[in-house]
Amino acid sequence: QVQLVESGGGLVQPGGSLRLSCAASGITFSTFAMAWYRQAPGKEREQVAIITTGYTTSYADSVKGRFTISRVNAKNTLYLQMNSLKPEDTAVYYCNTRGINFNWGQGTQVTVSS
Repeated sequence: QVQLVESGGGLVQPGGSLRLSCAASGITFSTFAMAWYRQAPGKEREQVAIITTGYTTSYADSVKGRFTISRVNAKNTLYLQMNSLKPEDTAVYYCNTRGINFNWGQGTQVTVSS
């Protein structure tokens, strides 16, 4: 059974940082390009960052230079380091493969507010 479990969200002030984690089980993690997605209230889910099996990364323009995606295959874990957070980064953050091959997890709430 495939499970994607996100964690690390919380309430942070503008300009602050958070590090999200996604623990994957039931899949051969190292063989998938992985991605972080987010969904803000009243908006569609959007892709934020991608990391390939070869560790090539790409980012949405809105987070480029502030967010860093990484992975540790030995731990079946995906990370998202988020710096210089802005109120518009407020959303529920999810992980999945780049092709959205699996059911969504519960996500982790990130709220950026003073």
